[in-house]
Amino acid sequence: MKCYMPTKETVERKWHLVDASDKVLGRMAARIAMILMGKTKPIYTPSVDTGDFVIVINAEKVRVTGNKAQTKVYQTYSRYPNGQKTIKFQDWLEEHPERIIQLAVKRMMPRNNGLTHQMLKKLKVYKGSEHPHAAQQPQKLEM
Repeated sequence: MKCYMPTKETVERKWHLVDASDKVLGRMAARIAMILMGKTKPIYTPSVDTGDFVIVINAEKVRVTGNKAQTKVYQTYSRYPNGQKTIKFQDWLEEHPERIIQLAVKRMMPRNNGLTHQMLKKLKVYKGSEHPHAAQQPQKLEM
């Protein structure tokens, strides 16, 4: 018996369009991570990037449940003394809503895997409803 092993040349990639308005951040990020990894396809292989492209629009309209809009804080550390920076969710949502979705999806991707960066390059996040990928004819994806 022969086992089919997909290669990056034989994988057919589709383009999906996700409208983030009034979607819960965590649930949406989990679904997007599964599509980027290729777990929604029957040819999924952990060692091969079999995922599709995902375009997210209206990133500034994403919502979170509970009290997270007021209490959630993102932290970065530069490894210098006193190099810790914190920014509140609400402030980051006003300035860079794309980064919130990208970080949420990145944290749901596998760690210790060389393919993670390659998979994240297939995620395109835009503020507003316009995107430059109309030529790829993305299919609207319902969450």
